[in-house]
Amino acid sequence: MTQTIAPRVRTLVLLLLAAACALLAGAGPASAHAALTGSDPREGAVVDKAPAQVSLTFSESVSMDDDSLRVLDPKGKRVDDGKPSGTGGTTYSVKLHAGLPDGTYTVTYQVVSADSHPVSGAYTFSVGAPSETSVTVSGRGAGGGFVGGLYGVGRYVSYAGFAVLVGGAAFVLACWPRGSGVRVVQRFVVSGWLSLTAATLLLLLLRGSYTSSGKVADVFDLGLLGEVLQTKAGAALVSRLLLLAAAALFIAVLFGAYDKREDEERRDLTFGLAVGGSVVAVGLAATWAMSEHASVGLQAGLAMPVDVVHLIAVATWLGGLTALLVALYRGPADTPVPALAVSRFSRVAFGSVIALVLTGTYQSWRQLGSWTAFTDTRYGQLLLVKIGLVAVLVGVAYFSRRWTAQLAEATPAVARSAAARRAEKGEKGAGKASTKASGNASAKAGTKASGNAKVAEKESGTTKGSGTAKGSGTANGSGTAKGAGGSQRAAQLARQRAAVDTARQKRQRDADPNRFGLRRSVLAEAGIAVVLLVVTTVLTQTEPGRTEEEAKAAGTSSAGSSAPATGAVTLDMPFDTGSQNGKGVVRVELDPARVGVNDLHLYVERPDGTAFDIPEVKVALTQKAKDIGPLPVAPDHITTGHWSASGVQIPMAGDWEVAVTVRTSDIDQVTISKNTQIG
Repeated sequence: MTQTIAPRVRTLVLLLLAAACALLAGAGPASAHAALTGSDPREGAVVDKAPAQVSLTFSESVSMDDDSLRVLDPKGKRVDDGKPSGTGGTTYSVKLHAGLPDGTYTVTYQVVSADSHPVSGAYTFSVGAPSETSVTVSGRGAGGGFVGGLYGVGRYVSYAGFAVLVGGAAFVLACWPRGSGVRVVQRFVVSGWLSLTAATLLLLLLRGSYTSSGKVADVFDLGLLGEVLQTKAGAALVSRLLLLAAAALFIAVLFGAYDKREDEERRDLTFGLAVGGSVVAVGLAATWAMSEHASVGLQAGLAMPVDVVHLIAVATWLGGLTALLVALYRGPADTPVPALAVSRFSRVAFGSVIALVLTGTYQSWRQLGSWTAFTDTRYGQLLLVKIGLVAVLVGVAYFSRRWTAQLAEATPAVARSAAARRAEKGEKGAGKASTKASGNASAKAGTKASGNAKVAEKESGTTKGSGTAKGSGTANGSGTAKGAGGSQRAAQLARQRAAVDTARQKRQRDADPNRFGLRRSVLAEAGIAVVLLVVTTVLTQTEPGRTEEEAKAAGTSSAGSSAPATGAVTLDMPFDTGSQNGKGVVRVELDPARVGVNDLHLYVERPDGTAFDIPEVKVALTQKAKDIGPLPVAPDHITTGHWSASGVQIPMAGDWEVAVTVRTSDIDQVTISKNTQIG
């Protein structure tokens, strides 16, 4: 049966690993978690005279240095004073040089959001009129490249190490105290500590380069490392290292003094270890909560403790599940995981799932803000994937609980049959001992008679007795040599018998259908848990849905206006004033159809396409969404059927209504309109 299932298990593991790798490959660099929600001058705006300063407003507080906000002229020369000043942590401004000439200016920014992620971008505005610019904004490498990829790997490893460390230790303390003496469980928990420690050191070294230049050489810049230590993210990483030192002491006691205690003494030590371990686990989880999503935005004071509970619940469930899997598959045959330990973990996992649902619901509301964000934002889409994986994981866990119940029911019967076998074996051993005792008595009697005969022979003075004694001495020497070889052979046979007994116990253990079913379902749970952990890590690097929607809303009037000119917008509008020769077509051309200065051309044609003049034509522009307008435009007559107006100012991008009033006689006129997108 095992041979039939094994290929399926291997296939399942390979599929889950492939899914995890696909998610890792698609994660990409960390998305910006603070969005640019406003600027002055606005993106794409054309102003009459050069402003005294440029201001940027973000969706959450950011930090920046003297080189974070730059303003470049059309030739790429810096025209700001290089000293950004902030108000409230969300708005920063930089003063510009006086007397700037007309042309298009480029604003670049590179800051670090309050949740520790780098944010960069650029936009343009114009003074007087747009012009050509030689500035090429390629980004300065923050959050990307080799350093960004390595930083992302460090984040994945740190989350996995935290889950293994906390979940494995909780599994031993709460579910299987005797597991503290199982070597494979010890290695599992220690590997979690080593992974988290190594990943934390790596993140601390990479942090400076990750948020600034993105260069590998800057990883070893001690000055940059000193600046990192003064930031919130740097302080969190240092705190994590200090807490890991306390965790090392906890592990030493758990697998040292705790393992060597008897059951009664072990109970007394369990309480102390549980309290100390909980404090360390909460502290480790808080290093994430204080420096990432939970520390900014709505209700940060409530969100941080909720995030701590969420992280510990994830680690207890997924880390404990993996520890159980390791013990079931790699544990020694003479120390199998008891049904009671599996039952205890089932209850712990159930409590963790309840905590995850409650805290996850709150976090979803806080990070999304609307139902549409589930489908319209990347964060919402990833959250839907996570919810689906949790649902599948809970479904598989249901089958694990069933196998656990059956294993618990079967355990007493197995124990009774084992006791009966031991009793039967004891009866047989007693019979053998009785036979052996009678044999020994007979042998002693024979030996004694033989000795008496030898004494009588010696007293008769025969010389043969002396020779016999000598021969006897030779025989004793040979017997000694044979005895040494026999003891080595006996030790070898004992080791072989122990190995055979161990293999037999393992076969008997694996042949148990209840335990085999449990192993298979737990393996499926652990595989899904790996993918779930990857999705959770990607979520921490993805811009929250609420922030993304705020940025889109702000971009309707600012970022969207930076779209390059696509040529004149042409609107054909048929008209009929009801009089003789009152039918025709008005064609309006708006060039370049973007925010700022535009040229308007208007043509009037008969139905057959020939141009003709009319007594009067007027144009008005209105944006109803922003309650702007109507803005009147009075075009000048150029030639037959052609009117024109230059310097038509359109203040912002959006959906504009172009209304044209056509008068064909003293009393016959009509107003026609059509909407078009500007910017």
